[in-house]
Amino acid sequence: MTSSLSVHFLRASVLYALAGMALGLHMAASHDHSQMPTHAHLMLFGWVGMTIYAAVYKMWPDTAAGPLPKVHMIVAHLALITLTAGLFIIYSGDIPLGDPIAAVSSIVLFANMALFAWIVWRKVR
Repeated sequence: MTSSLSVHFLRASVLYALAGMALGLHMAASHDHSQMPTHAHLMLFGWVGMTIYAAVYKMWPDTAAGPLPKVHMIVAHLALITLTAGLFIIYSGDIPLGDPIAAVSSIVLFANMALFAWIVWRKVR
């Protein structure tokens, strides 16, 4: 049986991929590649990271049990969205505004990966 968490992460991953690709197309069309770090983070954490989460929750259904995976899911989205916003602000030229947003989001994203690592360590045999 497919975990609803795996379906959620897979669906989210393709939406993040589309958003990242749209940003990439915009950069190409405008010949302004200043948002390349934003694009890269969105593609890596949004598309690739969320797809990996989907695969783990699908291949090891026990990892989706309990409250921690749902916390992981919510925090993953919040951290990615705020990190992307912070990076977008930074690379639009407002470093003093974007830097603390990106910094805090990066720390939260790291902590969330540690949570995912703990979930995997406890449940994957």
